[in-house]
Amino acid sequence: MAKKSVASLQTGSKRLTKAIKMVKSPKTGAYTFVESIMAPEAVNDFLKQK
Repeated sequence: MAKKSVASLQTGSKRLTKAIKMVKSPKTGAYTFVESIMAPEAVNDFLKQK
């Protein structure tokens, strides 16, 4: 199912970027990764978010 959704995202837009951000959990202190697929122009805003 995930493979199908990624394929539809690639055909709907010419350029997409997958951004991966490391976020520290306030409860445990462990780091987790947050992934998002977006337009290249929105990557800097995504990485600046807390």
